[in-house]
Amino acid sequence: MARLRSMEATDGEEIGMLDANARSHSLEVLFDPASQAIKRRKSSMVAAHLPSMSSCFVHELLEAQRQSDKPHPHHAQKLIDIKAAHCVDGFIDERAAEEGASRILTKKQLSDMALGVRELSKHLGNLRMKLPKKNLRIVVVAKTSDHANILHTRELLEWLLTEYEDFVVYIEDMLEDHPKMDIGGLVAKSASFGDRIHYWTPEFCTKHPHLFDLVISLGGDGTVLYTSWLFQKIVPPVISFSLGTLGFLTKFDFGSFRSILREAYDVGITISLRMRFECTVMRANNKDGRRDICSEICEREDEEPTHTPDKSYTVLNELVVDRGPNATLSSTELFGDDEHLTSVQADGICIATPTGSTAYSLAAGGSLSHPDNPVMLISPICAHSLSFRPIILPDSMVIRVAVPYDARTTAWASFDGKERVELNEGDYVTVAASRYPFAFIQSKPHQGDWFDSLSRTLQWNSRTARQKAYDNPDVKTE
Repeated sequence: MARLRSMEATDGEEIGMLDANARSHSLEVLFDPASQAIKRRKSSMVAAHLPSMSSCFVHELLEAQRQSDKPHPHHAQKLIDIKAAHCVDGFIDERAAEEGASRILTKKQLSDMALGVRELSKHLGNLRMKLPKKNLRIVVVAKTSDHANILHTRELLEWLLTEYEDFVVYIEDMLEDHPKMDIGGLVAKSASFGDRIHYWTPEFCTKHPHLFDLVISLGGDGTVLYTSWLFQKIVPPVISFSLGTLGFLTKFDFGSFRSILREAYDVGITISLRMRFECTVMRANNKDGRRDICSEICEREDEEPTHTPDKSYTVLNELVVDRGPNATLSSTELFGDDEHLTSVQADGICIATPTGSTAYSLAAGGSLSHPDNPVMLISPICAHSLSFRPIILPDSMVIRVAVPYDARTTAWASFDGKERVELNEGDYVTVAASRYPFAFIQSKPHQGDWFDSLSRTLQWNSRTARQKAYDNPDVKTE
């Protein structure tokens, strides 16, 4: 989580967060190149001269906590905001920064960051945090294709503006003139409502995520995934109300939204940091001639880079690389760090976060995983080899899925089901833990709500009738 506001623990302890008056300041986050190898990966780009670097935001916050037995707000208030450095395949590349290149870390930085996020998540899970008491800025993300949800959005909007006189609420711009929202009738009830209703667009959320203090999601799991898609980097705390079908990620009942939001504002919230993946599409520079994708990804040398970063996506659930519209199996190569793991001949492969273990990964035969587990779940989709079983890898690894140059067909990559990109021969996708986790507001401490969602949505380990006891307790089975 890249930005936190001033919040308090229920026992009076305070944890440092952002000061509301310092939003305009920023702190550039770069990394110490001392641990980086001199040679770069053959397929990657790297700047000729790395700049002077400082510590990561997460590291700074954890170091401030380690220096004191109790968290103190003074330490974290120095950390005003974060502007991530850009790098490709683990190396910072300032030249590619404007092109949206990957921000993947080196192996050591990735391990340290993953451990740091886990420690920070553990601290936050044991604290009840308080939201800012004045000028709270709320974003409402709703499933606008459902007319019933639009009515719920209006009900929520009117209650927030009436209950709290200084709240500023952002709703999607397409709802401004929607007849079911009746914004004009709402503004007629109070002149102040017009000044406190604002509108967001996806572009606005992407460029100004630091303006918001809280996100309220109204819908199903798809709405939560869309929220993650809106906030590709900094993610404000998200409270999700169930108005959809499944509800693995929607923890709260909308029928009780008044009491739930009052408690969140008056008593505080418990935050869980959910790991997300950063996925970068790498395009082959030259497809002429016979080339070996394994040597380009695994070897390191000083020649011209063979690949160029295209786009980066941050996902909450999973990356899927599949055959797409092709009639035959896809042929891809799977890499872990600098090692070739296996060749994949299948309909596709799913690389999921622990949060995504209950989504496509589960349908593909992958294991359920608690969100606190620091792992990456890899599940083949209808593999040609029956021995290709799902595997669980540590979150400190960098996974790459490549289309070999001699593949018969292309492959297609999808990111949380929101974007679909064709991978041509020689292209690959890099997957690594993102430095921007998803800040989830829990309904219960210590992730107890995750087990509730399993029982509620999957009927996990439920049976129609319990095994009967013996009428005669003296009877023993052989």
